[in-house]
Amino acid sequence: MITVEKKDGHNLKMSHVIHEAKNRQLDVFLFIPGELGLNANIMSEDEFYHNVIHGKRTYFSDVHHLPLVHSRLASRGNLPSGQYRLSLSLFAYQYAVALEETIHQLLDDKVERTTEELEEVASVSSGILKRLRRNVPSDEELLKYYQNIDNYLSWFTEQRFLSLVAHLPRAENYSEIKTLYLDFCQAESDHRLSNHYNSERATADPTRMSNKMRLLRRLIEYPVTMKESTTVLGNTTKKVVTGFAAGFVMIFVTIMLIEARGVLGDITASFILVLSVIYAAREVFKDDLKHALWRWVRKGKPKWRKQFFDSDSNKLIGRQLEWLEYMRYDTLDDDIKKARKHKVSAKEEAILHYKSTTRMSTTKFLTGYEQTKESILFDLRFLSTLMEKGSQKIYVMRDGQVARESVEKRHLINLITRESDEDQEPRIQRWKIIMNRSKIVDIEAID
Repeated sequence: MITVEKKDGHNLKMSHVIHEAKNRQLDVFLFIPGELGLNANIMSEDEFYHNVIHGKRTYFSDVHHLPLVHSRLASRGNLPSGQYRLSLSLFAYQYAVALEETIHQLLDDKVERTTEELEEVASVSSGILKRLRRNVPSDEELLKYYQNIDNYLSWFTEQRFLSLVAHLPRAENYSEIKTLYLDFCQAESDHRLSNHYNSERATADPTRMSNKMRLLRRLIEYPVTMKESTTVLGNTTKKVVTGFAAGFVMIFVTIMLIEARGVLGDITASFILVLSVIYAAREVFKDDLKHALWRWVRKGKPKWRKQFFDSDSNKLIGRQLEWLEYMRYDTLDDDIKKARKHKVSAKEEAILHYKSTTRMSTTKFLTGYEQTKESILFDLRFLSTLMEKGSQKIYVMRDGQVARESVEKRHLINLITRESDEDQEPRIQRWKIIMNRSKIVDIEAID
C-alpha cells in the first residue's frame, strides 16, 4: 500500500513499505495538464530525475523495540556503546514515525474520532517516554547521545499534540481532551527546562529551536537510513555509439571527397566550397545519427543503478534500477488507461513515467528488521513557473443581486502508481493533486 501526502510548499511525499517480498517493481505515472506546456525541451528526463525526485530508504518494523532492555544491558556492560546508540536511534525513529502517522490519521476530517481514541494516544506516548527515561546511561558519551534523543522526542511530541489541539473541534465534549493534551505538553516543556536541554535564547526563538531540532532529527535518522550510491548506466555504450556514428559518417565523407576530387580536379575555389559543404553535412548528420542510435540502443533499458549499504556495517544490502521517460497516452498499458479513465484532456497531458525495480537482501539487515520503507519526495516547484499569474473573475447571484468574486487559478495533476511484488497481482492506486502557484492545495485519493 502506497501513501501520498503533501509537505511544505510544492513537495509531495510518497511512501511504501516492502514487506516480505525481496523484489518489487514500482511504476509512477504523473499526468501533467497540457495547458502548462511541459515537454522534454523544457525539462529533460535527466533534469527531472536529479532536480525533482529525491528518494530515501530506511529500515522499518511494526514491532516496538523498547530501549529499556538495551539500556539495562548497556549498564551491565554487555552491549557496546555503538550498538546502544544504534538501538536508541532505531527506537526514536520508530516512535517518531508512528506518532506522525497516528496524528495524521486523527487530523483526517472525514473520520470522527472518539474521546477514548484521543485519550489512548496521549497515554501510549506518555508511557513510551517514561520507559525511555527509566534508565539513563552513566557513561558521559552515551549520556550526551541520550540527552539529544530525549530532547528531540520531548519537543517533537509536544509539537504533534499542540497541532492536534489546534485542529480539534471546538465542541464542549472535546474540552477535557484539550486540557489533557495541554497538560501533557506543559509537562514535556518542563522536562526539557529541568534538564537544561536548551539555552534560554534557543527556547525563546522558535526559528532557532526548529533548526536545532531538525539537526537532531537527522542525528536520529542517520543510523536507520541506508547509504546509497547512484551510477549512471550506459556511459560505455554511449562512447561506442559516438565512435561508431563518427566512423560511419566519415566513410561517406571520404567517398564524397574522392568523388569531388575526381570531378573538380585540382584544389580550386569550387573544390574548397564543396569541401566546406561536405564537412558541414558531416557535423549535422553525425549528431543526428548518434542520437538516433543512442535512443534505439537504450530504449527500454534502465538509466540509473542505486546500491544500498548499511550505515553501520557498510554491507551491500540491496540494489535498485531506475527508469524515467516521457510517454504518450496511446503507449500506456491498458490497466493504467483504465485507472486514468479516458477523457479528452488525457490526450493532451504530458505523461512522465518513473519506474524502479528493487531487490533487497534481508539476511544482511539489522537484527529484528525484515522490511524497508522507501520515501520519495517529488519537488513540483518547477510546475509553478509554468502556471500563469493572477486570478480569475466569476459572477454569482446572491439575494437577487449579481456579485463578482476573484478565484485563484488551480491545476489538477493525476498521480497513478502500480506496485508489483513477486507472485502477486499488481496494486494500482490513483490520486488527484490540486496545485496553485504557491503550494499543493489538496490531495484526494480516488477509489
